[in-house]
Amino acid sequence: MVRGKIQMRRIENETSRQVTFSKRRNGLLKKAYELSVLCDAQVALIIFSQKGKLYEFSSSNMQRTIERYRECAKEQQIDSQKVENQIQHLKYESANMAKKIEQLEASQRKLMGQNLASCSLKELEDIDDQLERSIGIIRSRKVQIYKEEIERLKAKEILLLEENARLCHKCELKEPENPPTSKVMNETATCSQSTTDQSSEVETELYIGLPESRG
Repeated sequence: MVRGKIQMRRIENETSRQVTFSKRRNGLLKKAYELSVLCDAQVALIIFSQKGKLYEFSSSNMQRTIERYRECAKEQQIDSQKVENQIQHLKYESANMAKKIEQLEASQRKLMGQNLASCSLKELEDIDDQLERSIGIIRSRKVQIYKEEIERLKAKEILLLEENARLCHKCELKEPENPPTSKVMNETATCSQSTTDQSSEVETELYIGLPESRG
């Protein structure tokens, strides 16, 4: 079970309030002393009672401790002031940036032909001049891109012509194999026919006697 926070309030009875003050004051002074001894800390404690009586404790010189506190507080104040100045500067820059963005958006809408009803003649003339300048810049860039593309295609054409010439030269150096001519084929056919004829003229009849008697 979670206990609720104890609500503290001023003690109404003056006597009880004085007794509680004395006890808590002595306990607080004791704790300050223990903290300075156990933790080797520089501790300074100042207490003013309801009637203005001063009670204090310091582990070292009270005046030096107060001066050190003032220096630290001053540095913190300076740092805090720097942070505050930076925040204010960022807010100012942010507001200016938002204003410039709004102006640019309004100008863009006017260049697109929107919200022209509230424009004066001078504003319309300025918009017209700005559009003319923009068109001139666009055309100039377009011509430049065309020139660059033409130069690129010319360079590519030169490379292709050089490659074509190299291939043609390579084909001229290479001699094609000559196939058999018709004359050679005819001679081969005649030779084959002659051999066939000679083979067909071989005598197959059988003769008895000397070769001279054949006939």
